[in-house]
Amino acid sequence: MANSEKERLLDLLKTLSFQRKDVILASGKKSNFYIDCKQTALTAEGHYLVGRLIFDELKKIDGGIEAVAGVTLGGDPLVSAVSLTSHVAGKPIPALIIRKELKGHGTEAWIEGLKNVKKGARVAVLEDVVTTGGSTLRACARVKEAGLEVACVFILVDRQEGGREAVEGAGYKLISLFSKSDFI
Repeated sequence: MANSEKERLLDLLKTLSFQRKDVILASGKKSNFYIDCKQTALTAEGHYLVGRLIFDELKKIDGGIEAVAGVTLGGDPLVSAVSLTSHVAGKPIPALIIRKELKGHGTEAWIEGLKNVKKGARVAVLEDVVTTGGSTLRACARVKEAGLEVACVFILVDRQEGGREAVEGAGYKLISLFSKSDFI
């Protein structure tokens, strides 16, 4: 069943999220394709599939996962889907959202949802797409600064442009569901 769900999610990503066009990525790199995973993850079916597939993969992590953290905006639907799926499965995992910029009011927190996890909790950092790994490594640093442990990094799509190597080179285990070669 999981394999057919993975195939269905890939089909949705190809249909709703993948575009052949010239773009400048967040990393500043030029690319002739773009994958906007939010277009898929924000559909009801895509949200369900993302939650199921990532939750199933995270259950395999040695030592377990106590929270999922996503960089806003691409990681928001991912952590939401996993947290909801984990609750339905009877193994609730809270979601954390990592800001890209510190807000200048309220709690001025880099991470939202910290009251739901204990210090030292094992966290999976979720990202929709990795290119160079820069935003992923900043997210991992924020998680560690909050007194949490980065148990792994989970990427929906690896663009295969050095991000995996950068993240793994920094000492983090990286798992990806799909890669550029699944699209091109």
